[in-house]
This record gives sequence, C-alpha cells and structure tokens, in this order.
Amino acid sequence: MFRRRLRLSAMAGACLVVAASAATLGAPAEAEAAPADEPAVQVTIDTFGPTAPKPGQPVVIKGRVTNTSSVTFEEPQALACIDRTRLASTAALDAISAEQNIPMNDRDSCSNLTDDEQTFQPFEKPLAPKETVAFTLTVPWKEWRILDATGVYVVGVTFRGQPPNSNRIMAGRARTLMPVLGKQPLTRAVNTALVVPLQHRPTQLGGKNFANESLSAALAPTGELGRSLALGRQHKVTWLVDPAMLDEIRQVAKGYVVVGENGQTTPGAGQAVATAWLKEFDAGRARGNQVVLLPYGDPDVAGLVDSGDPLKKLVAQARTKTERSGGELAPGFTNGLWLEGGAAASRYLAAAAGGFAGSTPDDLNLISSSSWSAATRPVLTSTPVYNVLTPGGTHRFERAVIANSSLTTGGPDPETADSPLQVRQRFAAVTALIAAGGKGTASVVVAPPRGWDSDGRATAALAGSLSLPWIKATDVAGVVAANPKPLTTRAPAAAKTNGVLTEAQLDSVSQLDAATTTMQDLLVDATALPEVMTQALLRSTSSSWKGYPEEARHFTAIELGSANQQLGKVHLVNASVDRGLRKEIKVNLAGSKGTFPLTITNETDWSVRVGIEVTSVNRSDLKIRTPQMAVLAPGQKWTPRINASAEQNGLIRANAQVVTASGKSVGKSQELLIQASQYGSVGWVLVGAACALLFGTSFVRIYRRVRTERRNTVAATTAATAGSTADDTSDPAHDRPAANGVPEAPAPEASLKEGVGSKDG
Repeated sequence: MFRRRLRLSAMAGACLVVAASAATLGAPAEAEAAPADEPAVQVTIDTFGPTAPKPGQPVVIKGRVTNTSSVTFEEPQALACIDRTRLASTAALDAISAEQNIPMNDRDSCSNLTDDEQTFQPFEKPLAPKETVAFTLTVPWKEWRILDATGVYVVGVTFRGQPPNSNRIMAGRARTLMPVLGKQPLTRAVNTALVVPLQHRPTQLGGKNFANESLSAALAPTGELGRSLALGRQHKVTWLVDPAMLDEIRQVAKGYVVVGENGQTTPGAGQAVATAWLKEFDAGRARGNQVVLLPYGDPDVAGLVDSGDPLKKLVAQARTKTERSGGELAPGFTNGLWLEGGAAASRYLAAAAGGFAGSTPDDLNLISSSSWSAATRPVLTSTPVYNVLTPGGTHRFERAVIANSSLTTGGPDPETADSPLQVRQRFAAVTALIAAGGKGTASVVVAPPRGWDSDGRATAALAGSLSLPWIKATDVAGVVAANPKPLTTRAPAAAKTNGVLTEAQLDSVSQLDAATTTMQDLLVDATALPEVMTQALLRSTSSSWKGYPEEARHFTAIELGSANQQLGKVHLVNASVDRGLRKEIKVNLAGSKGTFPLTITNETDWSVRVGIEVTSVNRSDLKIRTPQMAVLAPGQKWTPRINASAEQNGLIRANAQVVTASGKSVGKSQELLIQASQYGSVGWVLVGAACALLFGTSFVRIYRRVRTERRNTVAATTAATAGSTADDTSDPAHDRPAANGVPEAPAPEASLKEGVGSKDG
C-alpha cells in the first residue's frame, strides 16, 4: 500500500484516528507491517555532452527510464534538473549528499527545468511495469541559469508520473557532475598518469599444466586483459603487471593443457590469442608505455605480514623474484608495489618496500589515497609524490606515489557511481578544478582500485578523458621526474589485520611453504630447487585469489601434493610388516647395547643431504646415537647402523624419521618395533650369584667324590692282600658289618671321569 494512498483530508483523518486505535487492539501483528515503499523507476544517463561545456553551449543528455515497480505510471515524463550551488574545490565534490535516506519524492537538491520544452520530454503512453523508454533532453545554456565562472555543478534527470489512486510524484532520478569552463582560461595543465592494471588470478599448475581456460579467455580482444592492453594503442598509459601472469602467458603461447578434475588433460585453445597479446604488449612498450612489475604473484602483503614468520618472508622473496625477472626479461621494466586500504599502513609499507635483495631507489611504491581518512588524506592538487614515514622500517621513510582515488569515485549517486559516464564526469570535474586552482606544475596519478572495473569500460572512459584540453598525458615515471622534492606525510592508520586471503587460505599457504622449504633444505645445492616450486608458492599468496576461494584451494592443494610427492622420493626402504593401516619395521635388540640397520634411498633427480632420527614413543629408556649426515646422489642408497641401548626388557615402539641437515622432517616417519632382551644391574647380580652357586656346588661334589674314590681304592687293595690267604669261595659281604641288620650295597665301580659327567656332577 503506497504512502500516497494514506494521505487523507484533515477531517477524515481525525475521524479515522479513533477507529484505527480501536481496530489496532484486535488486529493481528502482520497488519501493522503494511509496506511503505514508494513505486520507483530506474533512470539511467547514457550520454552527456559536452563533457565540460563552456558558457553558451547547449548540453545534450540521453538515457533510459525503466519501470521497476509493479504499477503503471500515467502521464510519464523526464525532466532535466540542476543544483545551482557552484562547487569550486575537490573537497566540495566529496561532500555532495547522496540523499539515500530521503524518500525519492522529497529529494529537492536538483530543481527541475520546465521553462523550455527541450528540457523535459513527455512520453506518448503510460509506463507499464518492466517497460523501458528512452529520452533525449537538450538544455540551452540560459536554462541552467548559472555563473559563467569555472566550477562544477550537480545536474541530472528526474522522472515524474502518476501511479494509480495517487497524486503525481517524482519516482526516479539520476545525477552527474557537470564541470563548466568559465570565460577565464585555466591557469595550468595537469600532468596525468593513468595506471592500467594487467592482472589475472593464477592458473598455471606447473609446466604445461593449467587449471582452466580463464586466462586465455581474458587475453582475447574482448576479454578483460585484451581490452586493457588495447588502451595503450592510442593513449599514453602505465601498465601495472604481475610478472607471474607474464610467465603464464608465455607458457600459453608455447602450448599447454588443461587438467580436469579427474586428472585427464585436454589441449589448450588459447595459444594464438596469447601470442597476439604478447606481440601487442611488446609493441605498446616500444611506443613508450611504462611497465611496472609487481612483486611476483602480486602477494597479499598485509595478510602475509600479519601472519608473521615464516609467511612474512614471502613478501621479500616475491620482490626479489621480480627484481631478477625484470632484469632477465627486459631491463626497462620498473619494479614496484601497489598498496591500498589498510594494506598501506607503515608496517606493511616498511616490510614490502625495502630489506630485500635488488631493491633500488627507483622502485615505485604506489598507494591509493583512499587508504587515508578524508581528514588525514594528503593534499594531491599539486603533487602526488610523498615521503611516507615508516618508523621501525629499514628506512625512516619510503618514497611513494599516491594515486588520487577521487578521480575514480564516480557519482554523486552511489548506485551509478561505477558507470563509465559517471567516472568520466568525475575525472573531468576533479582535474578541471585542479587546473583552475593554482599555478605551477600540477600532477595527478589515477589508478583504478582492485576489482573495480571487471569489463574495462570505465577504464576506457578514463583513457578517453586524457584528451581533455587541460590534461597532459604522461606516465608515472614522468610524474616522479616532475616532482623531485617529495613532501612528507604520515602513513594511514589501519586495523589490526588487513589481509584479503582467508585464514584457511593462509593455512594452506603455510603448509606449502613448509614443504617447499624442506625440499630446498634437503638439496645439497639449495639453488637447484626447481623454479616451478618457488613460483607455485608465491602464486598461492596472490591477492587476485580474492573472490575465488575454491580455485585458490584447488590450486594450493595440487601444488602441495606435488611438493610432498618429491619429498616422498627420499624415504626408508627397510622390509616392513603390515599391521592393518600401518607398516612397522621389526628390530631385535640383544644385550645392553646393540645395532640395527636402516636404509634410505634417494629417488629424486638431485643430490640430497640426509640424516635419520629414531625416537621412542612409549619408553624413556631407549637411547639412540644419531649417525652422521650423508650425501646421496640420485638413485643412491645409504644404510647406516643405528646404535641403541635400553635398560629394560620388552617391546619398544619408536619412529624412524628421515631429516634434513637442519633437522626438518622429510616425508612421513616409519614406525619401528624394537624387542629389547637384556638384564638390568639387579638381574646381572642374580645371574652372577646363580653361576657362583652352580660352580661352587659342583666343586664340592667333585671333591667329595674324589675322596671317596681314593678311599675305596685303598680298601680294595687291602682286601685283595688279605684274601690271598682265605678261601676263594668265601663271601666278602659276610666279613663287613651290617647296618641295622642290612648288608651295605657294594660300591659302584665308577671312575672320576664318569662321576663328573653324571647327572649329579
């Protein structure tokens, strides 16, 4: 139910108050939430010309009206409007009210022009829902009724119509900025450097393998990279390029395959467009367009610095990689940095601008002025070159070029601020005020924010504005040269964390970094680390992953799997016993000390330096003497003997781990089962006592038997002598005394030798 329908006469309203109050007591809750939205249409300004009219010039405005409501408007018409407040400063432009909280019909900052029939256009028939009609308004100069002085005015087009059962209302409006060039000539030209980002999220998985065809689609003439590159044909621009993307494009031009989810590959289809793009890129450089190379992979500087070590070091690695790539590919490249928002705080600028190999005073630090609040923003009407204070950094300050974010703000209505027309008008208005606001050199740098212009049309509008009469197109290097004495400013304030990568993405980067670092530490020659591994690590940190979390996860997972596969080629090869889901190596340890062998093999293509560590899982008495490190050539094996000792018997569970020279674990550990079979100190005492008792008892038995044997021998000799005189048939037993009436058993005729070997011996 529309607000207009609720407007009643005073008498009727008074009568209804009592009735409404009574009805409310028994009305359901949903009856209180009657919709209060007004019927609305969308007004769009498609063309506005001239961009900056001079006094006396008529202005032509063309556009469309689309009925976005569910009602039909009777007697529809479009009318030109103007706010006659002259804006003479860039601060005044920033202060224009958006009027977002004011009902459309109550917005009165843009007064309708109705004195001339060319300033309004009635439509032939009612405007039905979802219907679109075009309008063309030609406003004679006198109808504006403004001064002939240079300034900026807010102008626009309103839509009026009558919805059912209501009065005539203003149901839609669109506004834009109209810079006016007064009769007095502008006092200076504005050196303007347009920065055009050439960026794309990583897609190369290593070698010829690519994740998808999005890069080749962007390189086409109608793609984002194709359109952005074409701007350098007719205009002088500065290209902001990720060197990792250049590497990918060069590989696409050579030939590539796309890896599907199931691991199958299909031939890439972008070889021709990549070749053409690189040719145009080189031609643009030959025409004098400056190229600024970003840190390799365009890393999320704020996210990595906030994460601390070891990820923080990747910022310097990315910058060092770019310094070397720039020298190898083309010495004319400028190396630089691009920070905006909270990422421009001094702690990030200090970490990324210096302290890495290859940094030079000519390196460019590009910062968006939107990083500062409106109250603390540096003044950019004369120079964009500043020394930004960086306490705690390598240097006391870092030279930076501050891009004026007002040049790309568009507006003044937020809903249409990013349209090409609005961007062009804002750019013209700001630069016209700078040109009229002083004397001497004036320089500005315009750099679209990240993710601002997906289809490139707004950037193209900015490039077209370089032909305005008060604009002198140049590049960032020219702006820096024209401002040899930078002003000084403080770095912008920032929140505690300012990264664009999520916590999950940073965790994946951390895992890939650990695997890559371990691989490098494993190699005898650290510089032999495959370049694709370093490139993959830096690509995983890219700011361009913002908005593509699933692609980022997929990319990092593949690269981590590849790194772990290489590390897995250096491993133990001892025979193992299957124990369900795990494999164990069995070792028997006899004695207080013992040794057992373990074999490591190197199946990589590089020489590695390895060691081995054995640690107990369930016992604290296992002691291992770690063997010396060894160097293994490709395909070579090494079998050190592990010296171990244990104080107690039993089963010891331990882990054997291949390690690098610095102690980093290589691959997964291997479980060992060590069977210790030895005695402690008490056990050895008991064993000694038992042995002494055994040998002592045997000695006593042997001694007694020797005495018995000797006594029996003497007795036998005596008996033989006595028997010579006796009867041969006499029984010797009768001659021996009986014991308790029982005759004594004859003595055995055994020798001493037989006694020692007997059961009793």
